Amino acid sequence: MQLSEQEIIRREKLQQLRDLGVEPYPAEEFVVTSNSKEIKEKYEEGKVVKLAGRLMSVRVMGKASFAELQDSEGRIQIYVSRDDISSSEEGIEYNTIFKKLMDIGDFIGIEGYEFKTKVGEISVHITKLTLLSKTLRPLPIVKTDDEGNVFDAFTDPELRYRMRYVDLVVNPQVKEIFIKRTKLFTAMRNFFNDRGYMEVETPVLQSIPGGAAARPFITHHNSLDIPLYMRIANELYLKRLIVGGFDGVYEFSKNFRNEGMDRTHNPEFTAMEIYVAYKDYNWMMDFTERLLEHCAIAVNGTSEATFGEYNIDFKAPYKRVTMRQSIIDFTEFDIDGKSEKEIFEAA
Repeated sequence: MQLSEQEIIRREKLQQLRDLGVEPYPAEEFVVTSNSKEIKEKYEEGKVVKLAGRLMSVRVMGKASFAELQDSEGRIQIYVSRDDISSSEEGIEYNTIFKKLMDIGDFIGIEGYEFKTKVGEISVHITKLTLLSKTLRPLPIVKTDDEGNVFDAFTDPELRYRMRYVDLVVNPQVKEIFIKRTKLFTAMRNFFNDRGYMEVETPVLQSIPGGAAARPFITHHNSLDIPLYMRIANELYLKRLIVGGFDGVYEFSKNFRNEGMDRTHNPEFTAMEIYVAYKDYNWMMDFTERLLEHCAIAVNGTSEATFGEYNIDFKAPYKRVTMRQSIIDFTEFDIDGKSEKEIFEAA
């Protein structure tokens, strides 16, 4: 493995920590009692708190330093003093471990009390600092000046998608996408479950791929010595459950299609399908309208959402237009009574 200069230096620091008797990857639990968001929203002067997260910046000022801790809820300023965290006259804990052997990106646990700086910034005055995990690869350093201008941002699309873990650390706003996705799945599940429909699991490996028209991924079953196909859709198995007597079933399905890919098409993707007995397409339209409105409110707190320059309201009911009328409205061409040849020519 070819290591960069920074990676070599961090491994050297790792060994120095061990030589000083500091375990860089402790197995003990670190109990967290608060987070950055909670402290800022419910500030209490002098309240003792314990937090854990990544060290994201350090400003050393002699015997004391200001730094930033980033946890799952955001960032908060911390104040580190030699006299507070060092037990020896040499101040090894501060002068050596904190100032020289800790790096941006290291996971740390802190114990201290809430206070405000002279300029009024809510911070945590540390009384105890614990290294929870030494980071061996450097993070991209994103800088912001006093006017809010961002420099050296981690913006390369390919790097961001390939290294989501780095993207989440240095671009924490991205986390909101993950959170909303989970809220969306939860909202859909609640909507279906409240109506008595059952979540199921259907086979991912299938002897005959069906339910859609797509090229499958092929694998081999060693015990049976037969080819198997990763599912391209879960439709047929869900329909079999309806045949078997269930009134309604649904599944969040991982599907795989061995075809072309682009920014919005991935060979591995998630689909949700629901099947309900004794209903028609009019019922399904009503059901889908209510589902979308429910999900929008559950995820965003409102039925309205912005897409580019457009404001979309998911509040039911929606305008309903036939396929024929939609084509007439946008092209002035009526497909009714036309032959396939005439439609192709018009297209």
